[in-house]
Amino acid sequence: MGHPEKLRRRWDVLLPCLLFAYTEVPQKGVGFTPFELLFGHPLRDPLTLVKEGWEQPLKASKQDIVDYVFGLRSRMAEYMKQASKNLQASQELQKQWHDQKAVLIQYQPGQKVWVLEPVAPRALQDKWSGPHLMVETKGDVTYPADLGTARSPLRVIHVNRLKPYYDRADLTLLMATDEGQEEDSDPLPDLFSSTEEDFLVEGVVWADCLTAE
Repeated sequence: MGHPEKLRRRWDVLLPCLLFAYTEVPQKGVGFTPFELLFGHPLRDPLTLVKEGWEQPLKASKQDIVDYVFGLRSRMAEYMKQASKNLQASQELQKQWHDQKAVLIQYQPGQKVWVLEPVAPRALQDKWSGPHLMVETKGDVTYPADLGTARSPLRVIHVNRLKPYYDRADLTLLMATDEGQEEDSDPLPDLFSSTEEDFLVEGVVWADCLTAE
């Protein structure tokens, strides 16, 4: 193959080898290789051809072309049917793993929310915009929200791209009393008071080289 440092500069020459290795590996979701789903039979790499030559000599095929085409169509249809079943089972398994730690969040119509939207023209960067008004509920994970734009004022958004919006006026500091009632919390102490009593600290041991002045 050559020195690795030289191969790094010739990466484009190695792309066919990479694609060949990728197409012969079975995909976990569908259970088939990309080559099988595309051509209807397993990929025969050079080592497979050598193995077949050792086990049994190559013989000329006497299969009729019409029989081959019908067999290929039937085999590809069976592959696609089985791949669809495997993919559905894989999705169900992934959903079970995801739901183990997932928390269902529900929003009510009229509630204000933040919406996570991509930043144009940088599609890989997102930002929170809002507040936007929740119009109605549409299933457990999708909600139509009023984004206030002229092109698409009402858009269905997934719950993972939403978070609740709270007005500053509604955020108050409360503390629970012993009787189970709630009352306003004490105001914050004045840290910039000029009186010496506010700065008295008990139990402080001064070092020998320091004075309290």
